[in-house]
Amino acid sequence: MVFLLVYVVLVAAAAYIVGAIRRMMTPTADFTSLKTVTFGDEAAVRPDRAASVISVLVIFLIWGAFTGSKWVPIHVPGPFMGETAFSYVAQSPSGETAEGRVTVLVTEAGAEAEPPEVAPTSGFVQNDSAVTAAWRSVLISAQRNDGEDARIISVEGRPIQPGETVSVPDGTVTMTNRGSLNFQPGKGLQMEPIWMPPPEAVVTRFVDIAQNGFQNTPLWSHLGWSIWRVFAGFLLGSLVGIPLGYAMGLSGWVRGWFDPIVEFMRPVPPLALIPLVIIWFGIWETGKIVLLFLAALWVMTIAARAGVSGVNLAKVHAAYSLGANKRQILRHVILPNSLPEVFTGARVAMGVCWGTVVAAELVAAQKGAGMMIIAASKFQQTDIVLMGIVLIGLIGFGIDILMRIAENILVPWKGRG
Repeated sequence: MVFLLVYVVLVAAAAYIVGAIRRMMTPTADFTSLKTVTFGDEAAVRPDRAASVISVLVIFLIWGAFTGSKWVPIHVPGPFMGETAFSYVAQSPSGETAEGRVTVLVTEAGAEAEPPEVAPTSGFVQNDSAVTAAWRSVLISAQRNDGEDARIISVEGRPIQPGETVSVPDGTVTMTNRGSLNFQPGKGLQMEPIWMPPPEAVVTRFVDIAQNGFQNTPLWSHLGWSIWRVFAGFLLGSLVGIPLGYAMGLSGWVRGWFDPIVEFMRPVPPLALIPLVIIWFGIWETGKIVLLFLAALWVMTIAARAGVSGVNLAKVHAAYSLGANKRQILRHVILPNSLPEVFTGARVAMGVCWGTVVAAELVAAQKGAGMMIIAASKFQQTDIVLMGIVLIGLIGFGIDILMRIAENILVPWKGRG
């Protein structure tokens, strides 16, 4: 919730600041600025590159701020580290009470240190000390040093019973059922590296794996195998899905025959098909490609069918009036007018395939970006998991850009009626 709130505030602030700066500058006169109606007009809505750049910077800033990164100038409060202490009162079986003090040293995760030295006392209560790491807790059996059958009755002046928690300087203390004290240092708002490492840790891991590989395989080999699987599944899904979609859009019989199948399989997630794919096609490459093929098939089928259904009927009538036959109608009217929908479906299908490749490589994969993510997650190597996610996202984004360029070249009439 804190992440979301900070993100929303930064988005609103960036929009306000950029808008104010632009209002102070002379607006650039172009076709869009001359339009009298822009709301609801898709042609008047273009991506704001300043917003894109700021969006990436905001995400990086939030990531660094909540992980204590050295690459960003601001940070949210982090976990407490250093020496702290709290007092407690113990009671002997005879009813006598005395006060003791516990000193705790909180270190960085993985650091080794000795418990702090404490001064001796003259009463039956003896001071105690302990050492723990940030984001961790330490069990302190302080009553064991306070004489036989002594029990702790208050911490920092507040009564405490087994199961209760009391706030102390720089943390909290919870009494266990056996009367011991469990000290938890303050965590702050920063995330523990095991859950979310800082950006520099991910970059360092990337450089290491790029140079030395992962599990005796070069990084580029892992990425190459994933790209090959995705393209193989996508191409097979397109080769089957596009003709099937056109047939469903042009023939009532074909549409009636395949419509129940397509509409039934479309909402089924590819992950649910993994057991059947393993049983039918095995655990090697064939099974992985079949899973990606099924992920792309239904998207491409629906896109092609929607492209045919969206063709302007007036164009079909005009072609018929000029003497065109069905073959010419298909080639010169239906196919060109449906291609924009097909390209949109192809971009969606490619994204679905990239989202499915991790699941496909879950099954007995020796190479692949998804295999790296899965293997690293088993050992809580979150930096490798994030590195794999970033690489998959960048490759998928790059492929989407190439598909947009291809669409602009092959379908220049898109959006022009």
